[in-house]
Amino acid sequence: MICEAAWRSAEPGLHFLERSNSSSNTWYFERLIATNPCGEQPLGEWSVCNLGAMNLVAYVKDGQFNYQALAADAAIALRFLDNVVDANFYFYPQNLQAQTDIRRTGLGTMGLGDALIKLKIKYGSDKSLPVVEKIYRTIRDAAYQASVELAAEKGAFPKFDREKYLQGKFIQRLPEELKEGIAQSGIRNAVILTQAPTGTTSLLAGVSSGIEPNYDFEFKRTDRTGEHIIYHPLYEEWKSANPDTVTKPEYFASAKDLTPEEHIRVQATVQAYTDSSISKTCNAPQNYTVADVRKLYMMAYDLGCKGVTFFRDGSRTGVLESVTKDNAKEDKILETAEMRLRPQKLTGVTYKAKTPVGTAFISINSDEVGNPFEMFINVGKAGSHIMADAEAMGRLISLSLRVPSALPARVVAETVVEQLAGIGGADSVGFGNGRVRSLADAVAKVLRDHLAGRAEAETGDNQLAATLPEQEQVSQQATLPLLAKSKDLCPECGQATLVLEEGCSKCYSCGASKC
Repeated sequence: MICEAAWRSAEPGLHFLERSNSSSNTWYFERLIATNPCGEQPLGEWSVCNLGAMNLVAYVKDGQFNYQALAADAAIALRFLDNVVDANFYFYPQNLQAQTDIRRTGLGTMGLGDALIKLKIKYGSDKSLPVVEKIYRTIRDAAYQASVELAAEKGAFPKFDREKYLQGKFIQRLPEELKEGIAQSGIRNAVILTQAPTGTTSLLAGVSSGIEPNYDFEFKRTDRTGEHIIYHPLYEEWKSANPDTVTKPEYFASAKDLTPEEHIRVQATVQAYTDSSISKTCNAPQNYTVADVRKLYMMAYDLGCKGVTFFRDGSRTGVLESVTKDNAKEDKILETAEMRLRPQKLTGVTYKAKTPVGTAFISINSDEVGNPFEMFINVGKAGSHIMADAEAMGRLISLSLRVPSALPARVVAETVVEQLAGIGGADSVGFGNGRVRSLADAVAKVLRDHLAGRAEAETGDNQLAATLPEQEQVSQQATLPLLAKSKDLCPECGQATLVLEEGCSKCYSCGASKC
């Protein structure tokens, strides 16, 4: 179910909370109980974390990576984040106490995808993994050394217990000289490293986000300022230098060019040198399958990751969309497509449902593969306002099912249910889950049940009357004279209480009459 949901809508992501707890540096005094939505920061109650990301692109010069400069800057970045712990304002005293006790920082990176491009190394390839490992080992060692030196200057974090802290799984993997430094001076920050998504900040910096590969080298982004086509600057630079070359080099590997194994191998390599966790979305092309998602999730667990998320291109709109020739072709097809033609013969089902405006007969016809194709709604007498509204609703629903769309007809029908369900008027019939608030609500219930494959739509009080207490049945029967009459909308008050009595139209709500 998790894999199918992730394939369909990119939710939910996974976080292996027990693994986070067992390998946490704070294992002996803090229970991690939740993670933020991106998954990189599991926290205990009232705990907080301040994040900061280093731009890895800045350390690539002339095709070489400057590890010495990276180490020096990582030490400064850690000191900066430690100062933020004291400079920050905390809204609740519990937050202040938790952060004072732990002094958790979240030093991470952005631009890994672009740094590998500048090094002319394909993201996720066998050649990339040793480079990725060296980058994050350099950051880990420099940041931990800086925190040890800070502890010697300012003191260790208050919850520091030398013997227990050194027993931590992550601490056990540190170089011996670092463990000796911790034993001698303590450490200023209990948890130091986090790989956050850096979505907005990486856009400001003009580099790829977090530890991700580039989503694409030409894509459409939709945000609060509108829709934008964004071109990758390194790709543009290469195209300008190679105008006659059609095929781009292998190291320009976008998310959709990678296999699940390549995504996860990079994440697992970074996780080995990150004491907290990682935000890593495995972007994939539209043709990925549920089986691919399962394979990816199981690999993430087997390789030691603490969490993983998956995004299939096209599974959710309004985030990022690839701009390709295929997309342009599809748009052109949709522009020129015609309405779905109605066959000469269709089969369907007619449902009977009680509504606040009378008994409705709702017919749903399906196409040759069983998808809803059209709907007819009959309620009240011909020529009445209610019948006109019912006919209009049926026509609009039928139109929505026949308009050309990339969405399956069933998905369109489900969206119709979402829009109509729960619409309320002045009256209702039925009780509990069977309560019908309006004609639109009755249509939604019938269509929902039809999609679920039920033989009969259980709407209104059709199946409730037999089980009502005697007093409630009597109370309900007292209203039957009104319900039994053919009701219409009152032109004066708008309520569905206009009935024909003794040759005269009379409203039971406002008293208006039309003789």
